[in-house]
Amino acid sequence: MPAFINGKAGTAGDARTALSGNPAFHVRELSPDELAPAIVSAIDAGATRVLVAGGDGTIAMAAAALRSRNDACELAILRGGTLNHFATDLGIPADAAAALGIAVHGTARPADAGMVNDRLFLNTSSVGAYVRFVKMREYLEPRFGYRIATFIATLRLLFRLRSLAVELEVDGHRRIYRTPLVFIGVGERELQLPTLGNRIPDGKRGLHVMVVRGRSSARLLAIALNAMARGLKTVSRTPELDSFIVDRCTITLRHRSAVAVDGEVAAMDTPLEYSLARDAIRVVRP
Repeated sequence: MPAFINGKAGTAGDARTALSGNPAFHVRELSPDELAPAIVSAIDAGATRVLVAGGDGTIAMAAAALRSRNDACELAILRGGTLNHFATDLGIPADAAAALGIAVHGTARPADAGMVNDRLFLNTSSVGAYVRFVKMREYLEPRFGYRIATFIATLRLLFRLRSLAVELEVDGHRRIYRTPLVFIGVGERELQLPTLGNRIPDGKRGLHVMVVRGRSSARLLAIALNAMARGLKTVSRTPELDSFIVDRCTITLRHRSAVAVDGEVAAMDTPLEYSLARDAIRVVRP
């Protein structure tokens, strides 16, 4: 089976060690820019199942490559990034040996994805404060490491909180907000702490849109960090938010905007057209 490691992923070394010498896999370690073309080449050569080691952003990139080429090709996952929310939600174990066993012997089942303009995402997307948080964390991480960079970025976010003027169109109805954050998750999400933003197992299908009302720091932290980074449990109340589960929605901002997509940041023109891609890919699961 073709196996691809994102060499820049957070735990690429662990993935490399786990796959080393395993005769079931033909392993290639690539840069992020090389990953999608290599997967497409493997599909063109006849691969019906590929393994990808990486975090949420890497897996989303691989999923987009598969979907663009051949819906029948199956995606197996080995955790290999800093954030592995999609793998966790599917029940892919953290233990590499167990995950590789699933990659070989597991059953592929359809999984939904989200689209924002022409960009695929598997877990979450957002505009507003979380984007600034990610940029700051990425800037600090080479010097301080992931955990300390996350802490510092969180503090800076608290003291530099800003709201956006956002127009949200859902089911033909337009709503205007001044909000620090709009969050979109694939699949129904929890609305109560401490699991706010987590995907609900067997929840409703759709894009779960959450808009934070007001600009309270507690509200922002609760949804931005608990929903995206998971683990913030110090906030005592659920933020006030508007919540919708839809197949599509449109977000209009005043200017071209940075958008967080599965933990990565991309600049996009507005309006941002979000849509649900049902059964977008086939993912190997336990």
